[in-house]
Amino acid sequence: MTKQYAGFSLIEVMIVMAIIGILATLTIPLYHGNVLKSQVNRAISELSSYKAAFEVRVVNGEAVTNSNLGYVPSSLTTGSIATAIGITNSDGSGHMEVTLGDSAHPNLAGVILRLERDMTGIWTCKIDVSSAGSWREAYRPQDCSVL
Repeated sequence: MTKQYAGFSLIEVMIVMAIIGILATLTIPLYHGNVLKSQVNRAISELSSYKAAFEVRVVNGEAVTNSNLGYVPSSLTTGSIATAIGITNSDGSGHMEVTLGDSAHPNLAGVILRLERDMTGIWTCKIDVSSAGSWREAYRPQDCSVL
């Protein structure tokens, strides 16, 4: 009478565990980078939502304040209602900026995101990473330049 064993051998289980380990070492850093990039993109998107209100103020020659913009501080930034995010110049140029911090990933803390408007109404995105110790080029949104 022969015995039939059901199940996996120790070697088979070890091979499967090795494959899972290799896949994890490849995918976890990619996931981590995508999380950081998505936080930067989200903060840029939130800041971009104030462009229309900024334009109205500039065209009408009015001051730009947080209440005029309808600014609501993001959970990713260190901003508050009391800290002005927008500045206009007499020639119609200006900028809006926020600093990442608060609940953003610690590698992004201190990154300054700035949307600059020239006097013709063209907007550009600039990122100041001088205060961020762990910034990587992979986090940069496609349309933004790093200072």
